Amino acid sequence: MSDAPRLPTWAPEPDRAPGPFSDAELARRHAAVLDAAQAAGCDRIVAYGANRNGSAIPWLTRWPVTREAVALIGPDHPDVLVVQFHNHTPLAAELARDAQVVWGGTSTIDTVVEQLRQLGGDRQTLGLIGDVPYQVRDALAAAFGPPVDLGPAYTRLRTIKSDEEIEHLRHGARLSDRALAGLVAGLQPGANDRELIDAMERAYVPHGGTTHIHYLSVTDMADPDRCVPAQQPVGATVARGSVAVTEISAAFRGYAGQVLRTLTVGEPPNARYAELHDAAQAAFDAVLDVLRDGTTPAEVVAAARSIEDAGFELCDDLLHGFGGGYLPPVIGRFGEPVPDLPLRTGMTVVVQPNVVTPDRRAGVQTGELVAITDDGAVSLHTAPRGVIEVALPTTSGGAPR
Repeated sequence: MSDAPRLPTWAPEPDRAPGPFSDAELARRHAAVLDAAQAAGCDRIVAYGANRNGSAIPWLTRWPVTREAVALIGPDHPDVLVVQFHNHTPLAAELARDAQVVWGGTSTIDTVVEQLRQLGGDRQTLGLIGDVPYQVRDALAAAFGPPVDLGPAYTRLRTIKSDEEIEHLRHGARLSDRALAGLVAGLQPGANDRELIDAMERAYVPHGGTTHIHYLSVTDMADPDRCVPAQQPVGATVARGSVAVTEISAAFRGYAGQVLRTLTVGEPPNARYAELHDAAQAAFDAVLDVLRDGTTPAEVVAAARSIEDAGFELCDDLLHGFGGGYLPPVIGRFGEPVPDLPLRTGMTVVVQPNVVTPDRRAGVQTGELVAITDDGAVSLHTAPRGVIEVALPTTSGGAPR
């Protein structure tokens, strides 16, 4: 775009995007989920999604959920994908090329029950995946008996990524870094938070990216009133001495990176923000240093205790699995229950110390998506670490405008 601002050199245009997931990768996923269904005594899987939610459906069929979709997965038949609305079925048939695509009709669940009866009659045990409305669950139970919740088993499968998934996540991380670069380019006095979000999106949408989240807070460093990135714009305006705290995830085919940074405008961080960020960066580095196959959540918490030693608190989860959902292990704030699921090679997690003052008026955030290997954690991002100081334009005489 000719009017797009120039982005920092650390965010070049992304390399060629990964191709569609291979048939072998789709076969791997089907085998894994069918094994989980068989272990739970299920004859068939019903994966549900609506209003762009329902990660199992694109994972198994390549179809990103639009209005409403239900995938019927079994060991003895091709996938059946029931899609609502009728005008969505042509693209669904193109993308979910290995599935039989069926219009949901005037009632998606009635069509699903009819399709299930054609596949297995009235006596079958169904395994459910997804946030299934009670109306759908009740209709399935009335027709076939109580279904089995396969959600936990499905979530466990999503915690370990294949090489193809890592490639997609790496591309999502590149697009997320582009979004951060767009924010840097737009973070000038007079800009409001809506304009900054526009600058972020314009950095990755032309490259095939879609928005997962772009949380942003802008406040006055000298008199702050926000400690975490805001989930919606609130009309804040940038000025010299502003500080911005952001959490960004741009996605490609549903695979998003996540980059979290603190930025100052026209001035270096003041003493309060320098101390906050020093504590956050030290915790981030310490956590990364212990991450590897077999690391326990308790070890992660111990590595970040320096935040409390510095007199600060956390206002967000310290670490969580990511890529296909907000996945385990989720390691929350100090004092919350610590999960016992160890980190494993192939997991991708976001390390994100959101360090705040006890009165929650000021806070910083830093972190990013990393992959766990046998030998340690490998970042999927290229954005610079540390506080990003955004310079202001100068006049010909050298004074800031």
